[in-house]
Amino acid sequence: MLNNLTDIIKQANNFLWGLPLMILLVGFGLVSTIYLRFPQFTKISYGFKESFGKIFSKKDNKEGSMSSFQALATAVAAQVGTGNIGGVAGAIVSGGPGAIFWMWITAIFGMSTISVEAILAQKYREVRDGQYIGGPAFYISKGLKARGLEKFGKVLAGTFSVLIILALGFIGNMVQSNSISTALEEAFNAPLLVTGIILAIFASFIFIGGMKRIGNFAELVVPIMALIYIIGSIVVLVKFRAHIPEVFAAIFEAAFSAKAVLGAGVGISVKTAIRYGVARGLFSNEAGMGSTPNSHAVADVDHPVIQGSVAMVGVLIDTLLVCSATSLVILATGANNSGKEGVMITMDAFNKAFGDIGTKFLAIALCFFAFTTIIGWYYFGESNTKYLFNSKIAVRIYQVIVLSFIIMGSVQKIDFVWELTDLFNGLMVIPNIIGLFILLKEAKIIYDDFEKQAKLGNKLSYNYEHKN
Repeated sequence: MLNNLTDIIKQANNFLWGLPLMILLVGFGLVSTIYLRFPQFTKISYGFKESFGKIFSKKDNKEGSMSSFQALATAVAAQVGTGNIGGVAGAIVSGGPGAIFWMWITAIFGMSTISVEAILAQKYREVRDGQYIGGPAFYISKGLKARGLEKFGKVLAGTFSVLIILALGFIGNMVQSNSISTALEEAFNAPLLVTGIILAIFASFIFIGGMKRIGNFAELVVPIMALIYIIGSIVVLVKFRAHIPEVFAAIFEAAFSAKAVLGAGVGISVKTAIRYGVARGLFSNEAGMGSTPNSHAVADVDHPVIQGSVAMVGVLIDTLLVCSATSLVILATGANNSGKEGVMITMDAFNKAFGDIGTKFLAIALCFFAFTTIIGWYYFGESNTKYLFNSKIAVRIYQVIVLSFIIMGSVQKIDFVWELTDLFNGLMVIPNIIGLFILLKEAKIIYDDFEKQAKLGNKLSYNYEHKN
């Protein structure tokens, strides 16, 4: 019975994450890119300046907010996960090296999408119990209400909130804990249940500390995690540097040709390369899914476009750096021809470079990626729990359920749950994208306000209190 249900959901995912979501997400990315005059190129410098340029700034944030960098780190914590290791490997095996090129293209358009999400999240955020809170549920309900679509907005926002709580807070965190426990068992023979309990203890310590502790954790761990993984990947590429030219040649050739290169099967069509590359890019950087705006909403910045620019940096880090590092390592080492699947392909690549140490390195990296995703996804679910119930008791109940799922996930064989979380992830895109299309003109007005102030050389400002 469960196997039949898994197959049904898998078929639904193959459809949903095929043309429907590609058209919606890439379509919005393309439209917003043109409409906003290519913000991924004109505004990205503001993102780097605001986030990395102010890491060591002693400026105090507003009470109940995060710094711009903390919000970015929390978003990247969720974006950079097991998909960056196992999902990329699967895309290469199924779509050939050409899938990587289309993953890059998707990321470029996704930068515009995520910028719009962050801008709207900033505009429509609220203060509850002394803390900022915001995200798609807020900009959909409030933004559509202002356009005379109050009932429609409430339905869309409520649907989105339920889906993100299920997809990320509960089921998603279950599969993340499973990834950690199975990786540690594989590399170190660690007992599954013990791993799950330890994960729940560490996670509860961070959850209970609220927004401040989550932000502090993310800004400390995420940059180190990403940097160490990228450095490890660079070392592998240096060792296999003779293969790098043919790897890049294969990526660009296979993106536009069905010719077999670097182990890609003969007959892998350009359509297949596009399908897997686009799907992996969309799923990995989460642009348009409505997850990361929950953290960007609470950033303390002078103008919404600043955080919109910072949000684009997250897509760059996730897809153009971390996913690319994984892709190049797999192709340079030839691990895509190992006959293995998912994470084990990437593990094989590091094993070829460093032997058993490489396997352990990747297992540890996977644990950090998955654990930071748990923290990010928990926070996104908490924001939407607050939207639905506006109750501290509801948040405590949500925390207990999440911790229970973390422990359960560590000891389960959960192919069915992986498929289920993919389904909910896909479904939550739909209400968010509808809201983004309706509110795109508003994002343009905010962009124009930013450019006008910047041109005049004024100190950037935005009156949040009177523009909601």
